[in-house]
Amino acid sequence: MNVVILAAGMGKRMQSALPKVLHPLAGKPLLQHVIDTARSLNPSKLCVIYGHGGAAVPSAVEAWSAQGGVAIDTALQEPQLGTGHAVMQALPQIDENAPTLVLYGDVPLTTAASLRRLVDAAGDDKLAILTVEQANPFGLGRIVRENGNIVRIVEEKDANEAERAIKEINSGIMVIPTRHLTSWLGSLKNNNAQGEYYLTDIVAQAVAAGVPVVSAQPSAEWEVAGVNSKVQLAELERRHQLNIAIALLEKGVTLMDPARIDVRGELVCGRDVTIDVGCVFEGRVVIGDGVTIGAHSVFVNATVAAGAQIKPFCHLEDAVVGEKSIIGPYARLRPGTELGEDVHVGNFVEIKNSKVAAHSKANHLAYVGDADVGSRVNIGAGAITCNYDGANKFRTIIEDEAFIGSDSQLVAPVTVGKGATIGAGTTLTKNAPAGKLTISRPKQLTIENWTRPVKVKK
Repeated sequence: MNVVILAAGMGKRMQSALPKVLHPLAGKPLLQHVIDTARSLNPSKLCVIYGHGGAAVPSAVEAWSAQGGVAIDTALQEPQLGTGHAVMQALPQIDENAPTLVLYGDVPLTTAASLRRLVDAAGDDKLAILTVEQANPFGLGRIVRENGNIVRIVEEKDANEAERAIKEINSGIMVIPTRHLTSWLGSLKNNNAQGEYYLTDIVAQAVAAGVPVVSAQPSAEWEVAGVNSKVQLAELERRHQLNIAIALLEKGVTLMDPARIDVRGELVCGRDVTIDVGCVFEGRVVIGDGVTIGAHSVFVNATVAAGAQIKPFCHLEDAVVGEKSIIGPYARLRPGTELGEDVHVGNFVEIKNSKVAAHSKANHLAYVGDADVGSRVNIGAGAITCNYDGANKFRTIIEDEAFIGSDSQLVAPVTVGKGATIGAGTTLTKNAPAGKLTISRPKQLTIENWTRPVKVKK
């Protein structure tokens, strides 16, 4: 099977310099959604027709092609003279002996299951159209039937009153016997209200040639919804997120409000996971059994092990949280963070490129960067690792059972020995020996006869 994806439109109503098909839905360009679905059908040929947007669309397609799967060819449509003209550009790229599935780069939510039904309906010798009945089909091409059989498609601007009353519409998605394409496309005329070569006009040619024209229907009307404006993009975003939410609920995840979750990648959840409102998941996020996630937290390529609690307003990126750990509220785990079992990271604590072993705590107002922290370590409020000298990064090692007093600065490279105590307010520039108290403070003085300055009146 060939797949041709039409993605040459300008998208004027998007009011953006970005080509329409590259606008993101759930964190992924519209066109990439369509390509991913097409690839799941295992086509032998896949071709994207581009036009507006210069090199942006082919550059994106090249990057996606390099990620693996069936190779993706591109073909330029210049000028843009309609859907029929667009498919003409793909003819040199596709296999004449296999049927051709035509998709649209701005129709991102069509499911593979619906497309398989369409392909099965077409077989090797039929023209199959994905149709749907709409209560308000204004602006869309109507399916004209005679005695139950499809005989042609008429566009809204070219339809008469009786044809405009038809509720069954053409989604534009169809499977065509490719051996007829060259002759059918070559016979298209542009004597219509738009002055374009409509792909839909091949339906009448198929009927005239005795080629059966059949239809299949998607599972839901939103599967054929396209994006022509930011309003429509926002509507499809919420539809897509609701689909994801329903799938999570069906797998046993508790969502405090299914309308307030955003998954912009892959979210894998174990049993008895609870997610509060306003959470965002990007990339691949894995949540273990029994995890609770507080409101308005953000996860990017993160893993949270079983039994952990993520309190509200946390941000985890390229981080691993161990079992039964407690994070937040207002904690930030940056890339390279790996937390062991039962680690506590409290409010306004930031950890970056560090390993923290089991049962250690940094409960508030601390920064741990480029560090290896042992088990049962307590890091006090205001403590920081000074890991950067303005040019290079250095690591701090804090061994098991160390106690880091509040408002301490550990100037890397430095090691705090096992069981060492760092007194509050210490600036540590040399290694602290195991089991000892290390402190660096000026002697406390009280200045007698000192008076506070008084503002001079002008």
